[in-house]
Amino acid sequence: QVQLVESGGGSVQPGGSLTLSCAVSGRSAWSTVMGWFRQTPGKAREFVAAIAPDKRTYYAESVKGRFTISRDSALNTIYVQMNSLKPEDTADYYCAGGIRLVLGRPNGVTDWGQGTQVTVSS
Repeated sequence: QVQLVESGGGSVQPGGSLTLSCAVSGRSAWSTVMGWFRQTPGKAREFVAAIAPDKRTYYAESVKGRFTISRDSALNTIYVQMNSLKPEDTADYYCAGGIRLVLGRPNGVTDWGQGTQVTVSS
């Protein structure tokens, strides 16, 4: 059974940084497309970033240049480093595994974590 456990959420001021981690068990983090989504109340869950087995990365336009997704195969963990955070980045962030990509865009997810909250506020 695949389990994804997020950590690293919290509160930060605008312009600050946070790094989220997702510990993967039940599968190898490098064997499938892994990534991050986020959701705010009343809105659909939206794609943030993904990393493929060949380490190719994909980002939503809203985070490109500010967020960096990475993977540590030895620790079976994926990360997203979030810099220059804005209030609109406030959301619950979810780790996702088994992401199906179509033309570089997510088109389905097999596994979800429970989420970790990120609040960007002064």
